[in-house]
Amino acid sequence: MLRSCLFVLLLCAFCASLYAEENPVDAKHVRVYYEQGRFGGWPANHGMWSWGNEILVGFSRGWYKYLGPERHAIDRDKPEEHLLARSLDGGETWSIENPAEKGDLLPEGKSLHGVELPGIEIKKATECPGGINFMHPNFAMTLRMNSVDGGQSRFYYSYDRGKNWEGPFLFPNLGTKGVSARTDYIVDGPSTCTVFLTAAKSNGQEGRPFAARTTDGGKSWEFLGWIGPEHDGFAIMPATVRLGENELYTVVRRREGPKRWLPAYASGDNGRTWRPMPDPVDTVGEGNPPSLIKLADGRLCLTYGYRARPFSICARISEDNGKSWSGEIVLRNDGLNRDIGYCRSVQRPDGKVVTAYYFCDAETNPDRYIGATVWSPPPAK
Repeated sequence: MLRSCLFVLLLCAFCASLYAEENPVDAKHVRVYYEQGRFGGWPANHGMWSWGNEILVGFSRGWYKYLGPERHAIDRDKPEEHLLARSLDGGETWSIENPAEKGDLLPEGKSLHGVELPGIEIKKATECPGGINFMHPNFAMTLRMNSVDGGQSRFYYSYDRGKNWEGPFLFPNLGTKGVSARTDYIVDGPSTCTVFLTAAKSNGQEGRPFAARTTDGGKSWEFLGWIGPEHDGFAIMPATVRLGENELYTVVRRREGPKRWLPAYASGDNGRTWRPMPDPVDTVGEGNPPSLIKLADGRLCLTYGYRARPFSICARISEDNGKSWSGEIVLRNDGLNRDIGYCRSVQRPDGKVVTAYYFCDAETNPDRYIGATVWSPPPAK
């Protein structure tokens, strides 16, 4: 009897330890942006930046319209605006800014969906003259696309934490059939920056990730190498960290037939060649992009949306530079449908992580809003 009780106690303790790892109790959910009748979406397409407890995240604002169970619920016949949300208290509260009032962060004359934006003076994209100081203490950069199937992309930069932006500047196609830029970059020096983007495949369809670098402050860019082979499906939206002087690690969004997952690649020659690593996540439901950061203690933190029941925002931790990953940490699983995710994360000075995403729950149904979860990663083992 005593032996049976001891076994039960040990089993309960083991299960509790697993539950504690996969379900952090120290998690707080806040709304970053929400308006009735509106669609807030896709922080991963825009970017997220932090300076201590000041955090900035970009997102899209459109009008809600139901277009079927497999499509985003945004009205394609109305303008999509690109907004910013800023927090000065580590993600606890947020204010909304509209850079379009200055003609910033929009394609020339139109929204992403091709709808004219009357009354807004849009700046024309030009060649970058160079001279960008990537190590300015208040620096931010965002890279944007005009089409998921390639075409011409552009970038902007800011020296005042995103209050004002220089650009747009044309990003070269670098011998590809077109670049679909989203924000993923690593600052390597005052004039040197490495970006990780997606290009159209050889057949012109979406998509294949690659690395590129500037060493002259953005005036010119060098194609470094493809991240993985070209696939029948797609590999898009890399999320990358630097592990060492020449070591890089990235997670990408993959689709092949009915399978949707998050594979990883590593480079030992500063982005020129890439080798496959163990997959951090073997399924993300209908598909969702990764967000990857390096924590202050050196561990890697991956966050992502799960587009299947239960519709969730999740995380995983690696203590060995991506060779292996923890079990799934469920930040929240109260999503109402598949139209969620596109995470971006940053770490606060106190060690907590702020993960932003778009979401729909029972309280906000049917609208989509931008949410954030402030959470504590489990202690290192």
